[in-house]
Amino acid sequence: MRTKQLLTGLFLSTSLLALGQDEKLDAATTDKIRQEGLQRSQVMETAFYLTDVNGPRIQGPGYMNAANYAKGKLAGWGLQNAKLEAWGDWGKGWNVERCYFAMTAPYYKSMIAVPRAWSGSTNKLQTADILFITDSDTMALENYKGKLKNKVILLDQSYKVTPSFKADADRYTDDELQKMASAEAPRGGGQRMPGDSAMRRMMQTMRTRNVFNQKMRKMAKAEGAVGILNSTQNSKDGTLFVSGDYANAALGATPDDLADLSISAEDYMMLCRLMKANVPVKLEVDVKTKFFTDDIKGYNVLADIPGTDPKLKDEVVMLGAHLDSWHAATGATDNAAGSAVMMEAARILKAIGVKPRRTIRIALWSGEEQGLFGSRNYVTNHLVDATTNKLNKEGENVAAYFNVDNGTGKIRGIYLQGSEAAGPVFAQWLKPFNDLGATTVTIQNTGGTDHQSFDRYGIPGFQFIQDRIEYNTRTHHTNMDTYDHLQADDLKQAATVVASFVYNAAMRDQKIPAKPVAITQQSGR
Repeated sequence: MRTKQLLTGLFLSTSLLALGQDEKLDAATTDKIRQEGLQRSQVMETAFYLTDVNGPRIQGPGYMNAANYAKGKLAGWGLQNAKLEAWGDWGKGWNVERCYFAMTAPYYKSMIAVPRAWSGSTNKLQTADILFITDSDTMALENYKGKLKNKVILLDQSYKVTPSFKADADRYTDDELQKMASAEAPRGGGQRMPGDSAMRRMMQTMRTRNVFNQKMRKMAKAEGAVGILNSTQNSKDGTLFVSGDYANAALGATPDDLADLSISAEDYMMLCRLMKANVPVKLEVDVKTKFFTDDIKGYNVLADIPGTDPKLKDEVVMLGAHLDSWHAATGATDNAAGSAVMMEAARILKAIGVKPRRTIRIALWSGEEQGLFGSRNYVTNHLVDATTNKLNKEGENVAAYFNVDNGTGKIRGIYLQGSEAAGPVFAQWLKPFNDLGATTVTIQNTGGTDHQSFDRYGIPGFQFIQDRIEYNTRTHHTNMDTYDHLQADDLKQAATVVASFVYNAAMRDQKIPAKPVAITQQSGR
């Protein structure tokens, strides 16, 4: 470790330790956790089965296969009550069975293409011309009526492919970590509000575009179009960013949508240029997707290490990650990495034979990518009184929830999510791992993942700070999110740190301090 980073960690520890000198740390158990997690890790084997063996984990057979694998492994490691628990109705499952896309005139060119989730099929290999739509308002769509049959729809776009002069992958610098550690508590719960004029204009543009797209798709489906092409400006250099229209298709608003293919910005713009130059273009398209309606429930994976203290065993320390993924690749960094880390943390604790005072519960969530469905419904089904919308007894017994969902990078610290009183506690818990790069406690919030389902009701819910590696540039929701982009040593370190945090939380006399009620109310959504 570089000296400056070590000094940063020491500064953070000493500045916060003064507020938390009463923490009791079990050095012998911490050492056992380190030895098991760093020397005898199984995290990469678990990640291999979740990705290469299982494939994508979008809702449907892909997710259910992975969920059953995870349940079996947790039970095999000795956790109790391992199960798949339904949280409510999800809707249709979906997967891709075949996809081929190429330009055959003015010359042959195969293209990388991935169907958007819950899009439909072409039913067979089809040869098609392009219908190039240059208008962008709904009234102008009337001009295209009667012209869509057997066409592939291409909307005029002006994406600009520009080179990047920065490395795809990086880690947090010492200065960045220091700024995070020195940050002030976020005002108003730290939530970004769409109040400025630029944000309002952007939201209005998105709404207008969505109305246009929905009308165009309805018309295309009715007239027998073959499919539609889409892209994004950052889908370049061989990397496609792909998600899908869950709400319309899985929930039944669209019974069987068009074949909707994501292609690279380079290929998309080439097709636009050819159409503007009136060059005849021919395409070949063969897409087969499948919808599943035999079981419309959503499921989480749960398993326990039961508590042993008669007074504390009904309290629960939870660790979790979302198991579902998008489908362009195998969801390695988002979020097989987090799921494998949390499973490994549970395995470590069972392997070294801990006897936690509180119950430790691992949860692997479904439906996170479409809106935190698994974790939100777990909280509302188990932890919240439906009449008062406040925590019930089971909810009050959740001592803390810890989450991992920021890729393959090692843990550099933890976000306090406004729980300032937890800072001194976590600073001491990180101290045994300063040498592994985990040094930083920040009052800052972070969002977009499952800890928010707990945080919104005042349950201490936390996300760890992780090195970014190439998460935002190359792997997050892309066709590059594969096993080969996982960093083995980072995941070993992460599982070790998580296991220690969970053990400390389960053994502590008191629960983790919650943040002030006023902040909780402001940050709830």
